[in-house]
Amino acid sequence: MPELRKDPILGRWIIISQERSKRPTDFLVEKAEVTGGFCPLCAGNESTTPPEVFAFRDGIYGYKDTPGWQVRVVPNKYPALVIEGNLDKEGEGLYDKMNGIGAHEVIIESPRHEEDFAYFSPIQMSRVFQAYRNRITDLSMDKRFKYVMVFKNHGRAAGASLEHPHSQLIALPILPRMIVSELEGSLSYFRYKERCIFCDIIRQEIKQEVRVVCQNDQFITITPFAPRTPFEMWILPKNHSSSFRKADDSTLLSLADLFSETLTRLDRCIPNVPYNFVLHTQPVRTDSLEYFHWHFEIVPKLTSIAGFEWGSGFYINPMPPEEAAVYLRESL
Repeated sequence: MPELRKDPILGRWIIISQERSKRPTDFLVEKAEVTGGFCPLCAGNESTTPPEVFAFRDGIYGYKDTPGWQVRVVPNKYPALVIEGNLDKEGEGLYDKMNGIGAHEVIIESPRHEEDFAYFSPIQMSRVFQAYRNRITDLSMDKRFKYVMVFKNHGRAAGASLEHPHSQLIALPILPRMIVSELEGSLSYFRYKERCIFCDIIRQEIKQEVRVVCQNDQFITITPFAPRTPFEMWILPKNHSSSFRKADDSTLLSLADLFSETLTRLDRCIPNVPYNFVLHTQPVRTDSLEYFHWHFEIVPKLTSIAGFEWGSGFYINPMPPEEAAVYLRESL
C-alpha cells in the first residue's frame, strides 16, 4: 500500500509508492556522449572566461588567469543576477519588484576535463569546499546580499550545460523560500523541544541504523525519512553547526572523504546518474543559530515532475528510503 510521509522540518508530504517500487537496475542511465570541441573551463583557456576572483594554484606564487591552478572561481559569463547597481525596491500596485542584483560565479573544480567529481581525491574535493567557504565569506560582506547559495548540476538531465566539472554560486538579495521554510520549521521544533531538529534526526538515524548510508567521525550520510526522489541523500556534520563557513580545513577534508564515498556509492548503484546537490547554510551576517544545522542535499534526477506534483506540491517516490539505504550500503 502507498504511504504518506511528512517531512519533519518543512511539513511537506511525500508519497512513497510501494507499488511502483524499483531496483537500482530499473534506473539505468545511458552515459552521455562526450561532445568534444572547445571548452572554456579547461586549463590553458583562461583568457576566454571572465577574470578569476579566487584560485588554488601550484606553489605559493602564480599569475592570475594562467594555467597552474587546481580550483578556479570566475564570474558566470551569462549571470542570472548582476553585481553592479542598486536594488531600488519599488511597488507596482500590489506587486513588488527590485533590480536583479546579486553575484553569479562558477567554481571550476578541476583543470582536468574528464575528471568526475565523485572520484576526486579528498584533497582535491576539499579544495573545492574551501573555495565555497572563501567565496561565501567574501560575498557575505556585501550588505546587499542576504544569502549565498552553492549548488552543482551534474549531467545534462540535471541542468549541466558544460561537461567540465564545475559547480555554481549565486548571492541573493532575498532569502530563498526553501531556506525560510527550513529556518521556520526548525525554529518551531526548537521552541517546542529546546533541541535542534537536525541533531535529533542524526541521533535517531544512528540509533535505528535503517537509513544510514555511511559515516565517519565528523559526518554522516542518510536517506531522509521523506525523500523527494529515489536515492536522495543528506550529508550532515555530527556536531552542531549552523554555518558552513565556520568549518576549518581539517573538517572540510573529513567532509570530502565522506562526500566522495557517498557519490561513489550512488554511482555504483546507478552508473552515470544525473544529480543536483545544494548546500543549505545559515543566512549571511547572522549569529550562530541553535536551531539550524548546515548540510548538503543530494537529489538524483530519476523521476519527473508532472501535473500532480505541480498541482499538489506532493512528490511521488517509488523507492522507500530504507531500501535505497540498503542498496547504497551494499554498493561498495
